[in-house]
Amino acid sequence: MTPSMKKKLSIIIPAYNEEDRIIHTLRKTLAYLNTQDYYSEILVVSDGSKDGTAAVVRGFTTGPKVSLRLLEYFPNRGKGYAVRYGMLQGEAEIVMFMDADYSVGIEEVEKGLALIQNGAHVAIASRAIVGSRVIHHQNRLREFSAKIYTFIQNSYLGIHFKDTQCGFKLFTKIAARSLFQRQQLCSVIFDPEILWLAKKSGFQVAEFPITWQHMEDSRIQYDNLRKSLFVFEELFRIKPLHRRERRPTH
Repeated sequence: MTPSMKKKLSIIIPAYNEEDRIIHTLRKTLAYLNTQDYYSEILVVSDGSKDGTAAVVRGFTTGPKVSLRLLEYFPNRGKGYAVRYGMLQGEAEIVMFMDADYSVGIEEVEKGLALIQNGAHVAIASRAIVGSRVIHHQNRLREFSAKIYTFIQNSYLGIHFKDTQCGFKLFTKIAARSLFQRQQLCSVIFDPEILWLAKKSGFQVAEFPITWQHMEDSRIQYDNLRKSLFVFEELFRIKPLHRRERRPTH
C-alpha cells in the first residue's frame, strides 16, 4: 500500500505494555481489513511501554490494503492521552479507536461505518443496548459499580448513554479533529468528556450493539477506594476545564 492511496478508515490502538495481546489483535485486524474493498491504516500508540510492544508492532507485515504505523513516546501518559495523540494523526475519512485486548472483534466496525454513512458524526459501540451480547462478564461488583458511575455521569453531564466506556468508537475526520483537539483529560474518563463535547457541538452520536467479552489482566485497574475516587474526581473536572470554551462551528 502506497502513502498516496486514499484511506477510508484509520484505526487507533492505544497500548501500554501490550506485547502479548497486541499480536492477536493485529493479526485479526489486519486479516479482516485486507479482505475489504477499501484501504485502511492502523496506528498503534505505545504509551510509554516498558516491554517489547514497539518491537512486536515493527515486526508485522501488513498486506496490500493496510498500512501500519507505530507512534511512541515516554513516559506513560494515560489512555486518554494515547487515544488523543493517535486520533489527531489519523489520515482517513473515518477515524476510530479500539482496545488492544480485542474485547470487540474488528468485524463489528461495519455497524459503525453504516451509521456514519447514514449521517452520524460519531458511532459508539455499546454493551448495554438491545442486540448486544456479552460472552464473558466482568465480576458482579465491577458491573454494579459501573452502573452507579454511569448514572452519576449521565446526570452530571446531561448525556444519556448506558455505556460510554466501551473502547470501540468511530468518528468522521471532521468530528475527530474538532473533539480531540479540545480534549483535556488524559485518563480513562476521556470518553464521557468527548461525548459531552459532541453534544455541546451538535454532532450526531449513534450507538450500535456489539458482541463483547471481558479480557482478564486489564492494564487499567480501579481495585481500591483511592482509584475509584479518582474516577469521580476526573468526571467532575470536565465542566470546569471547558467553562471558558467557545462553542465551535462545523
